[in-house]
Amino acid sequence: MNFLLFIMIVVAFILLCIFFYYVPFLLWISAKVSGVNISLIQMFLMRIRKVPPGVITRAMIEAHKAGLKTLTRDELEAHYLAGGHVERVVHALVSASKANIDLSFQMATAIDLAGRDVFEAVQMSVNPKVIDTPPVTAVAKDGIQLIAKARVTVRANIKQLVGGAGEETILARVGEGIVSSIGSSESHKSVLENPDSISKLVLRKGLDAGTAFEILSIDIADIDIGKNIGAALQMDQAQADKNIAQAKAEERRAMAVATEQEMKAKAQEARAKVIEAETEVPKAMAEAFRSGNLGIMDYYRMKNIEADTSMRDAIAKPSTTQNKPIK
Repeated sequence: MNFLLFIMIVVAFILLCIFFYYVPFLLWISAKVSGVNISLIQMFLMRIRKVPPGVITRAMIEAHKAGLKTLTRDELEAHYLAGGHVERVVHALVSASKANIDLSFQMATAIDLAGRDVFEAVQMSVNPKVIDTPPVTAVAKDGIQLIAKARVTVRANIKQLVGGAGEETILARVGEGIVSSIGSSESHKSVLENPDSISKLVLRKGLDAGTAFEILSIDIADIDIGKNIGAALQMDQAQADKNIAQAKAEERRAMAVATEQEMKAKAQEARAKVIEAETEVPKAMAEAFRSGNLGIMDYYRMKNIEADTSMRDAIAKPSTTQNKPIK
């Protein structure tokens, strides 16, 4: 008998837990006390639709207390079923209402479903965010390299959050503007003297167009002097010109050596031909003797001429002992 009573108590407890799970009576009382008009049947149907009544009811209570009378249960349920964050959207709507920011429920849900934190966007609209850019390297016209760091103050643009570019685009555009500003400067000294000229030039370009942010200010936090790129380039160019000149000189020298070798070869060839021709002279003289075209007196006369020529050559050559000192 006692065991049967225990079983009945356990079953009754389980049924009671199931009842209060599907019919959140305490949550309904909290909603009624807060002035939110929602029935127990609607909460029961939320459980059937796989929608947590606690999330929807607490969001409606927060909106009602903040004065947002236009929010309905169906809109919040639809946003939850679409995969959105109901609490975050309601927090953003309440914050926007208190800060006098024009933000509708449709816009807030669209931003939330787009993957952006709509509550953080509203906070950034009220309290602008400061983004530090990475070091940006640029070279002025005088060839001196400058390394600049900037701090960009941005405010969220609610209307551009859906489809607008993010922080990476802002940083890339600001870096591009800094490079362009420094590159157009005649001297790096003018940049160091007036760093605000970079900020003014960059701001005039409208870098926040098409982004989810509005640039409020760009402040140059630090500028360091880097390498002398112009001198390094000139040195590299001079070294390249030197190498080219050396290569051309080596080419000319090689061509001159080749020409000299060719001339020597031609001279040796000519000398060989002369020697070959001289070997033919005795044969020709012998043939002239046999044919009677050359007499003995002609032969002696020719020998006298050769001797006379040899004597003149010897006289013309300087003596090797002429300039020797007398011992």
